[in-house]
Amino acid sequence: MKEKGLEHVAFSTADGALEAAPAMGTTDAILDLVSSGTTLRENNLKELEGGVVLESQAVLVASKRAVIERSAVLTTTHEILERLEAHLGAVGRFTVTANMKGRSAEEVAERILSQPSLSGLQGPTISPVFCKRDGKVIVDYYAIVICVPKKDLYTSVQQLRGIGASGVLVSPLTYIFDTEPPRWADFLTRLGL
Repeated sequence: MKEKGLEHVAFSTADGALEAAPAMGTTDAILDLVSSGTTLRENNLKELEGGVVLESQAVLVASKRAVIERSAVLTTTHEILERLEAHLGAVGRFTVTANMKGRSAEEVAERILSQPSLSGLQGPTISPVFCKRDGKVIVDYYAIVICVPKKDLYTSVQQLRGIGASGVLVSPLTYIFDTEPPRWADFLTRLGL
């Protein structure tokens, strides 16, 4: 703190709902580990620029012999590595789902792909939305699903609305399982498998 020019700082530890402490006047700031930032937003708190206290990393350690000789260890190692890769690939991305009126899935796709930032991972997923009118099952709307980086989220929602989307739903992504992770192939090569 002194390196940052903060001379009159005292540290104390506490348990419980620390987020309420600044509002109650019992402290000016709190140090908290966050993953999503929801607690910060819900309590009208903000992250301080340069507020990184500790950077860390996880390291997977295993016996080379056990991985090679015991298939269960190799299988578990593969699952751990793949889940980590899938989670890291999803960090900072959202699934955006919306309804869009159209004559066909292709026509809806043309509108979506006219906006470069709406392509998703490989392109939009477009599915018919079935409804019943006058006793007949019809398709007037299509549900579209795309993956959007956090930094482009609001712009993407505006673009979707601009081409006729409604009922836009946004969900954070937890995992993106794509092709086999390159680190897995590298791991197997290093083991000679």
